[in-house]
Amino acid sequence: MQMFAFLRQTEPETQEISRAAEAQEIAIRALKDKAVERHKRDATSTDAASRQELELIANLSGCPKPLKPNSCPKNCLSTKYRTISGICNNRYNPLWGAANAALARWLPAEYEDEESQPKGWNPGHLYNGFTLPLVREVSNKIMQRSSEHVLEDDAYSQMLVDWGQYIDHDISFTPQCTTKSAFPGGLDCLTTCENRNPCFPMKIPPKDRLFGTRRCLPFFRSSPACLPLDLEMLHTKSQRQQMNAITSFLDASVVYGHTEALEHQLRNLSSPEGHLAVNGDFSDRGLPFLPFVPRRPSRCFQDAVDPHGGRVECFLAGDSRASEILTLSTLHTLWVREHNRLASALKALNSHWSAEQTYQEARKIVGALHQVITMKDYVPKILGLEAFDKYIGVYRGYNHSINPTVSNVFATAAFRFGHATIPAMLRRLNETFQEHKSYPSLSLHQTFFSPWRLVKEGGLDPVLRGLLGRPAVALTTDHLMTEELTERLVVLSSPGDLDLTALNLQRGRDHGLPGYNEWREFCGYERVETAGQLRRVVSNARLVETLIEVYGHPSNMDVWLGGLVEDLLPGARTGPLFACLIGKQMKALRDGDRFWWENEGVFTPSQRQEIQRHSLSRVICDNSGIKQVPPDAFRMGQYPWDFLSCDNIPAINLQAWQEDISKASPSCGPPIAVKNGDFVLCSTPDKRVAVYSCHYGYRMEGSEEVVCTESGWSSGPPICKERGRVRIQYLTESLRGHIAGIERKSFTSFC
Repeated sequence: MQMFAFLRQTEPETQEISRAAEAQEIAIRALKDKAVERHKRDATSTDAASRQELELIANLSGCPKPLKPNSCPKNCLSTKYRTISGICNNRYNPLWGAANAALARWLPAEYEDEESQPKGWNPGHLYNGFTLPLVREVSNKIMQRSSEHVLEDDAYSQMLVDWGQYIDHDISFTPQCTTKSAFPGGLDCLTTCENRNPCFPMKIPPKDRLFGTRRCLPFFRSSPACLPLDLEMLHTKSQRQQMNAITSFLDASVVYGHTEALEHQLRNLSSPEGHLAVNGDFSDRGLPFLPFVPRRPSRCFQDAVDPHGGRVECFLAGDSRASEILTLSTLHTLWVREHNRLASALKALNSHWSAEQTYQEARKIVGALHQVITMKDYVPKILGLEAFDKYIGVYRGYNHSINPTVSNVFATAAFRFGHATIPAMLRRLNETFQEHKSYPSLSLHQTFFSPWRLVKEGGLDPVLRGLLGRPAVALTTDHLMTEELTERLVVLSSPGDLDLTALNLQRGRDHGLPGYNEWREFCGYERVETAGQLRRVVSNARLVETLIEVYGHPSNMDVWLGGLVEDLLPGARTGPLFACLIGKQMKALRDGDRFWWENEGVFTPSQRQEIQRHSLSRVICDNSGIKQVPPDAFRMGQYPWDFLSCDNIPAINLQAWQEDISKASPSCGPPIAVKNGDFVLCSTPDKRVAVYSCHYGYRMEGSEEVVCTESGWSSGPPICKERGRVRIQYLTESLRGHIAGIERKSFTSFC
């Protein structure tokens, strides 16, 4: 019953900030009401009392204090490796792109009360003279639920679809409200059909097959983001924002995590090669699986045929959604293996490197490979070359004035275009890329939260062959989503299955996304105000007729659906609107990242040359039992004619990372190791520096940096001492008491 909660699980740090944001929101709402009442009683009253109360909220809510540029470290390590949380990537705006910060707004939110109530919250609210259709009604009437007559992509493999989902999990994750029942009264969001924060249930229309047994499908609102507090917000409409729990950057946080605590869990700190932790119970013909989550038994499904066999728990990875579907688990596992392979090779080349330096260098390479594969091999195929050149173009270096933060419309709508190309079946193939007799293909719903199928049914290879050797589903307006997702989506917090179309639409309304026409205008396209104008961008006349019937007016169309049904651009897998929104976001992720692999100084010229040679096909060759692959993992080919032996797939030459230790000063020798910490050699042309760090849970006493001088190291190493866990302080009854005169009915919800 808690599977959906698991699917949206976030790290404790994110949960604490979410609770703080929820507390802040309700306190601000109450304070606004109080300020209005105060002004009614005394029109000459000042804001002095309100200012004191705002300061109290800021101190007690637990929202993080604003981070100023002078808070960013200036040591040489800060120019060498990115922080795990993304903080201080931009030295002028330290929170741009960082984890647990608000999603960017490219257009102001549209809420029915102008502050936080989603579209569709108030019955009878009209848009262009019409009420918005129920999201389940849109799904029933517009999304083709039949899995028959599905067209195959004539150019690209299934890997294109699954890489899109994987990379989406590297750059965006919107947490749901931590509170799961409404206030006052404690209505359960799993059962209520009332719109009461944080519950925003998806009502079922009368002619729906579910009507009669259920009146609505459950839906939890996304958590608000913490807002900067000032007096102006008490007198104006301050719009609710949502947060991105992970870093916005293409930095392989999906492998390494986005908090120090999670990074610590994922590492093998006893490994001198800087390895990531792997599974100690099972292996894939000698190759490792991901480790299991520490809390056991976990909620993942087990093998019903072998109920007394060894349990296979949910996998632990840099992103909590790694066990959501087998293909995600497979890609996660592949990259953990690649990190450990690179780390071992780097340590062999540089025996003087510490475990920390080896880990960080391997992490840096893996992050760069995620960027290369995504921007060079994936994005041009999605946008088409013309749109890629228009919206992204040639790299011209890092620009600190560009905000790389993932936008709300990208995370909630545009980059969900791939949901329409998810197939009804997961193909598992044998060594000749034919249907596997021992491990046959599976219906999609059989792959949800079932890591046991990797461990007990052939490992990664059959799944990888299915991704490489079968075409992707072609996006057509005659088939917009498989019924595996509209009728059988496994989210066991609900009494029954859910509908991904309805969830996507409801999430966009929850986030206050403006409608389809507002985004067309944002991208420089003409608005479509009539059915005739809509037919110019959606050539399927029958679909246009249904859209007008359901929505009443083109401007009422939810942006996710509007972008999805547009005719595809030539050579692309998206229409004009999504090409614009995805292109703008990808350019921002590239140009606003100080550690982008092409930025001068991040890698040496010879290292950049080697990184460009690597490919997803090579990663598969190096970390699985597959011996023949297509040169481009995303391009569909016929086996064996379009496949190459792994011996003919270019590989990265790590000699470009070998350091010449003969140039090191002989007066110092290696830095002294410290218990519960490590060091990185971070030298410049004129000096040799060792920068120390302590493991998570320990604090440093002593100098962080020691410098090599003619007489030896400038000082002894620091000491790493255990520290108590610092918890964020939540808004409590004491805060309510301090804000005198606020009626309890004002505190209707923590969300």
